[in-house]
Amino acid sequence: MTAMRVCFVTTFYPPFNFGGDGIAVQRLARGLAKWGCEVTVIHDADAYAALTTDPAPAPEAAEPVGIRVIALRSRWPLASALLTHQLGRPIVNSSRLRRLLDHGRFDAIMFNNVSLVGGPAILGYGGAAAKLYLAHEHWLVCPTHVLWRHHRELCDRRECIRCQIRYRRPPQWWRYTGMLDRALANVDVFIALSEFSRAKHREFGFPREMKVVPNFLPDPAPGADGRSEVVPRPHERPYFLFVGRLEQFKGLDEVIDLFATFDAADLVVIGDGTYAAALHRRASRNPRIRFLGRLPGQVLEPYYRHAVALIAPSICFESFGMTLIEAFSHGTPVLARRLGSFPEIIERSGGGILFDSTEGLLHEMQALLGAPDRRTVLGQKGYNAYVQHWSESAVVPQYLSILEETRWRRSTKQSSCARS
Repeated sequence: MTAMRVCFVTTFYPPFNFGGDGIAVQRLARGLAKWGCEVTVIHDADAYAALTTDPAPAPEAAEPVGIRVIALRSRWPLASALLTHQLGRPIVNSSRLRRLLDHGRFDAIMFNNVSLVGGPAILGYGGAAAKLYLAHEHWLVCPTHVLWRHHRELCDRRECIRCQIRYRRPPQWWRYTGMLDRALANVDVFIALSEFSRAKHREFGFPREMKVVPNFLPDPAPGADGRSEVVPRPHERPYFLFVGRLEQFKGLDEVIDLFATFDAADLVVIGDGTYAAALHRRASRNPRIRFLGRLPGQVLEPYYRHAVALIAPSICFESFGMTLIEAFSHGTPVLARRLGSFPEIIERSGGGILFDSTEGLLHEMQALLGAPDRRTVLGQKGYNAYVQHWSESAVVPQYLSILEETRWRRSTKQSSCARS
């Protein structure tokens, strides 16, 4: 296979990102570069600036050789993001995006979260390049991305206009014009992160077939086996761990309430988000609950390693459970709600336990505390599954195969059209 020139188009990219989609794009870009691809990443720093009042993030270390990062910036970041959101096409940055994508001579363009970088119209940019769309969330079928209706419940039917108003977002009228369906015709391959997400797209009327390729983590260090390395314990008492965005749909409220009467272990919460203040108030009288905010990976590692288990209590439809894989990579088992993509991951790995209720979660917490050998067995199964299914070496070749096949089909189709 010859080396390819690949472009990623994404709204968020570290350090200009809030959640996991930007990090996933960065991992994939670095993975493809490591396998010989020449990678360009185009992301929208305007969108990040429009959505936060925080100071501009500090620059990260330079990307590895083979990766070029282009940040889109203008003097009107809020206007740029709002116009794209409302019109479904890039306005402020349109000329630059056209120039970069139409004349970049890319073999393939991988569109990710394009909600604010260009909307559906950007799927038509890029000339003759093979085009792939990676559905990190459910934006293709949900204006709020997460199928969490009215900011309070799982979405099982469309009430999109009322829902967007409840989210205090202006409705996207272009979703009712056929604009999205026309834009989808420009894309060769759509990729979901889980079988669950693919099925959910189909359930909500997505008209195209989707392949399934999961997110991944870097390969383990040579000789690592998940728990053999000695890592200092970061917390004195036994503890369960939560890692993720602090939003209401992550389900942490009932876990905090559970720890009001459960005193055999502590709860360590790592992450931040718009619901953080409410969760702090809810836990304010419980000294056994610690909020540590966001932590970089090297600081987070020992918290994963020494936790009794990771708790994944999300009450929304997660397209993929990245924190589950992170726990597995450290040999730590997972207690996950039986919802969304979590059952798929737990059943495939054997590295955790599913629960359906707060009572069920309490029972499994008590059982793990009383059976350290069982915890070790679950953790090792999770680690083995991470290496086999969710490591860079397991996943990046799948992307390379899809890229090569898509490029070949696109070039064959163009040759046929030229002859006719």
